[in-house]
Amino acid sequence: MKAVILAAGEGTRLRPYTLDRPKCLVEIDGVSLLDRQLNVLRSKGIEEIVLIGGYRADMLEGKSTRLHVNARYAETNMVSTLFSAETELREDLILAYGDIVYSRQNLEKLLESTADIAVTVDLDWESYWCERFENPLDDAETLQIGSNNCIVEIGQKPTSIEQIQGQYMGLMKFSPQGLEILSNTYHQAVMRGEIQGKSTEKAYMTDLLQLMIDEGNALSVVKVHGGWVEVDTVEDLNLQLTHLRLSEFQAINS
Repeated sequence: MKAVILAAGEGTRLRPYTLDRPKCLVEIDGVSLLDRQLNVLRSKGIEEIVLIGGYRADMLEGKSTRLHVNARYAETNMVSTLFSAETELREDLILAYGDIVYSRQNLEKLLESTADIAVTVDLDWESYWCERFENPLDDAETLQIGSNNCIVEIGQKPTSIEQIQGQYMGLMKFSPQGLEILSNTYHQAVMRGEIQGKSTEKAYMTDLLQLMIDEGNALSVVKVHGGWVEVDTVEDLNLQLTHLRLSEFQAINS
């Protein structure tokens, strides 16, 4: 098992903290988001860790087993960042965003999944989003779970809380078969020139996941209840709840 972390983001909403560093190296209480995530991965024996950088990628040197760089990070999005290191998509792997930190327990639940494509979903998202945003719908996306515990809709703009059964965290697991589905779906989309109405270069990961669903592939849900943080803005960084959640689940980890 290896981990691939998408860490190309510039983090403009975290200015001035990202003026001299990539988003994933922003620190909370003296420890960066990336180092916190690396500690959790290594606590479960995941030592092969691949970073895909972009903005200030030079600062990621020595942090991982291998470093890839999306040289076009400023004009592309997450899907392009992932496939700029396509040679890494060959074996069982954890795929994670670089601006999140999650508990060891949440990682354990994901590792226990036997699905070819497993997506971690926080069922207790609403109270967290209400603390982060005046109107949680402003930054939320739809996520609907079918009776077979697979995602049926993800990444759309919601008009009501009822359209959000959980929060996509940016933490997934793929088997080799799952990665083959991922790659085939992506390359077919490149040939068509779009993913969910966006150019393939501007597509979000949730756009690619929805396309995979639409083409009949099963994306299994790994349900968790809190135990993670996302730091996307200065408000997130200063939010007391961010520090509280980190201290709670990292105390359990130790």
